[in-house]
Amino acid sequence: MFELLGIPPQALFGQLLLGLINGAFYAMLSLGLAVIFGMLNVINFTHGAQYMMGAFAAWLLLGLLDVPFWAALVIAPIIVGLFGIVLEKVMLKRIYHLDHLYGFLLTFGLALVIEGLFQWKWGSSGAPYPNPIPGGFNLGFMFLPTYRAFVVVAALVICLATWYGIERTKLGAYLRAATENPTLVRAFGINVPRLITLTYGLGVALAALAGVLAAPIQQVSALMGVNLVLVVFAVVVIGGMGSIMGSIVTGFGLGLVEGLTKVFYPPASNTVIFVVMALVLLIKPAGLFGQTK
Repeated sequence: MFELLGIPPQALFGQLLLGLINGAFYAMLSLGLAVIFGMLNVINFTHGAQYMMGAFAAWLLLGLLDVPFWAALVIAPIIVGLFGIVLEKVMLKRIYHLDHLYGFLLTFGLALVIEGLFQWKWGSSGAPYPNPIPGGFNLGFMFLPTYRAFVVVAALVICLATWYGIERTKLGAYLRAATENPTLVRAFGINVPRLITLTYGLGVALAALAGVLAAPIQQVSALMGVNLVLVVFAVVVIGGMGSIMGSIVTGFGLGLVEGLTKVFYPPASNTVIFVVMALVLLIKPAGLFGQTK
């Protein structure tokens, strides 16, 4: 087979596929962040902790109640989403009228508290979660586990369904209108605070769902979302703060860019996304898909 710049095709396509899998998680997590920021104007730094909580919820459901993965895929996001709703009701709704910095500081502090509590209770070492779909496909250049292929497809379906729900349905129109002109929407008899609360719950549930999907791939640990949330914030900034489609496209795209970087210049693979973010901010501060207000 051909070689590109001396790189064997097995290495090239293998890393591209791994990048696509990472991109699936970037897309799902950045989508949840974009939903929360776009509708609530809150920079939700607890997103990484809520992603971790989703993985832990699936792991605990299996270990304590023998709940299988497919049931946990529904139950865990609901549990963590309800936690998010309580968080919004008790704390976040008090700072909506303040500068973004206050929301960032509050959620950053909450993330540290949540991660610290989980680390105190279960330690920092990872716990394995069984693979729900064993087997795989021999693609010639690599062996692709069936579950990882499922994750990519599932993430794409979830992302597109969320985009459609927010951009193309009546409920989505209410959400957008409540963000832009809450007084007018309230005049039509719509409960705006409830809409905002449910929106935050949806964003948190998306993070938890990504955590459940990640559990069989990586070790379930209290710190699994710490580094990932920084990358996801960069993805959201590149795509455009609050842009739903921007988060999806940028998440998958940057996963591929990261995979290519691991092939051609591995030392830069951990920082390439932040380099791209810096370049985008210099050229288009609102992000690739964002709109300047």
